[in-house]
Amino acid sequence: IIQLRDKVHDKGDVLPVARRIRGLCEEYGALLIINDHADLAVACDAHGLHLGQHDLPIEEARAILHPHQIIGRSNALLEEALESERQGADYLAVGAIFPTDTKEKTRPAGVGTLERVKAQVSVPVVAIGGINGDNIPQVMLAGADAVCVISAVVGDPNPEEAARRMVN
Repeated sequence: IIQLRDKVHDKGDVLPVARRIRGLCEEYGALLIINDHADLAVACDAHGLHLGQHDLPIEEARAILHPHQIIGRSNALLEEALESERQGADYLAVGAIFPTDTKEKTRPAGVGTLERVKAQVSVPVVAIGGINGDNIPQVMLAGADAVCVISAVVGDPNPEEAARRMVN
């Protein structure tokens, strides 16, 4: 899964990039998730949308998206995750599991919250925040269905090899 997260450029400038990434995802059997912007997710026919706690409510985003598009939502607390599932999220992101420099305003969740969320929800759970090749085993043992990484891949001199190591 590739998430397109662009906090800098105007959506009109991001759209051609999103469409190109969507094509690459189709070619390689991956999913494209757009961060925050339901209209951009519809315009590029992404596979889904990822929302934060202060983005559009899930119900409002569903009204904009195509029926086949999924929605995920970020959560730092068990109560948020349970509410996100009640609102109809298709997957839950839980984090920050570890400290991260990728996002300025993040709240710590930790491995314990990940374990509690996984024990109480029925939708897939994705661990986010500070995850790298060294701590992936700990996160997976805590119950994560998947992990989200940024710095551990794009900050490596060989991103392709870094991703391969983490998958293995």
